[in-house]
Amino acid sequence: MDKDLVHLRKMIHDANRMVVFTGAGISTESGIPDFRGPNGVWKTNQPIDFRDFVGSEEVRRESWRRKFSGDGSMAAAEPNAGHRAVAELVRVGKVSCVITQNVDGLHQKSGVPDDRIVELHGNASYATCLDCGRRQELEAIRRQFISAGTIPYCEDCGGIVKTATISFGQALPMSAMQRAEAASRECDLFLVAGSSLVVYPAAGYPMLARENGARLVIINNQETAADPYCDLVLHQQIGPTLSAVVD
Repeated sequence: MDKDLVHLRKMIHDANRMVVFTGAGISTESGIPDFRGPNGVWKTNQPIDFRDFVGSEEVRRESWRRKFSGDGSMAAAEPNAGHRAVAELVRVGKVSCVITQNVDGLHQKSGVPDDRIVELHGNASYATCLDCGRRQELEAIRRQFISAGTIPYCEDCGGIVKTATISFGQALPMSAMQRAEAASRECDLFLVAGSSLVVYPAAGYPMLARENGARLVIINNQETAADPYCDLVLHQQIGPTLSAVVD
């Protein structure tokens, strides 16, 4: 084991209240394409703004068409070695909170309890009513859309139904931001795995942790603006790296 991995292993061993912050890089190792990269989803599909979604039934129809005509890679994806290593750190009591920018639900699939996960950008595996918040399962929506072109409205209140992800122009959920901020302030080790740290306010949590005394580690293929402030930076694949240091 090289010296950087030994260093990371020692920091994890010494930590009592660790936070893991994950971005698209951890899930690309499960075959899920990222959004912003050179071959990202948004290179071929311009994202739909939340205000346009709310304001136009035709835009909503296009949004659901995209949802149900995709390649299905996210729904079919399984947790990789990186997700499993994070789940193990949660299981043994090292990690108090997993903050994620991802919407794929792979941390839950890997065994991390829901109450330990903060999903800053929501979850793509179900939908919710924008008015009353009622959860709606995608399979029923898909059947109606494919068979009759019907776009969903809430059965309880008649409100607009949208996948439970955060779109451009849509505010991040306040409760998730508050939980992420509190966890960042209280941790003693903050580990970033697979985020370029360019999307704010999420990108500010690592430095918030650092300013409150936590050690900071980044595992990412490319450099980030926070690299100079880190105790350790590893430009390596996440799965093999975490697997090597987590028993």
